[in-house]
Amino acid sequence: MSTRITVDALPQPLTLDPARTAVVIIDMQRDFIEPGGFGESLGNDVSLLRAAIAPCQALLAGARQAGMLVIHTREGHRPDLSDAPPAKLERGAPSLRIGAAGPMGRILVRGEPGHELIPELRPLDGEPVIDKPGKGAFYATDLGAVLQHRGIETLIVCGVTTEVCVHTTVREANDRGYRCLVPGDCCASYFPEFHEAGLRMIAAQGGIFGWVSDSERVLAGLSAGSH
Repeated sequence: MSTRITVDALPQPLTLDPARTAVVIIDMQRDFIEPGGFGESLGNDVSLLRAAIAPCQALLAGARQAGMLVIHTREGHRPDLSDAPPAKLERGAPSLRIGAAGPMGRILVRGEPGHELIPELRPLDGEPVIDKPGKGAFYATDLGAVLQHRGIETLIVCGVTTEVCVHTTVREANDRGYRCLVPGDCCASYFPEFHEAGLRMIAAQGGIFGWVSDSERVLAGLSAGSH
């Protein structure tokens, strides 16, 4: 593969070096994605989030073939909730709060079944999994150290939900000097209007937070670069 590839994107094409690019898959966890999980128990339509699984699978296959770093994140807290601030613990109805008994174990608690990543996007051996206590993947984690040690310059950020943990991570990364590419079909929200607005916000004003593309255009860039 050539050292650099170009991906068609908004607001303009993005040229990147796959060896200095990481794919970050945000919070594709059972409680959020699967029927019968915590997300569905809140009245959400999880099929909206499940639509991102196949595009993520395709993008991951291409990224792994290209030798790119792949990182997965999970949102969740210590079983004693010592890393969860009161403002977060007190949100919502008592029976639906963090640490309460949910359909797949205690809600947003590490080690519970619902906290695990969905089997369709299971990490390969050696792919880092970042357990994060907040919405952003940099907050109170070692993600920054992992990226720095690998010489990463560009992030391809996928996952759920677009307007919450994906957006927060992109904003954090932007402030830290990383270029962020968001494939829209690899992200999703329980609220389609939030998903669309979130993507527009990233690419607005000349790419104020980054670039927006889709899995097919990312894969086309990787394929062109391999010839």
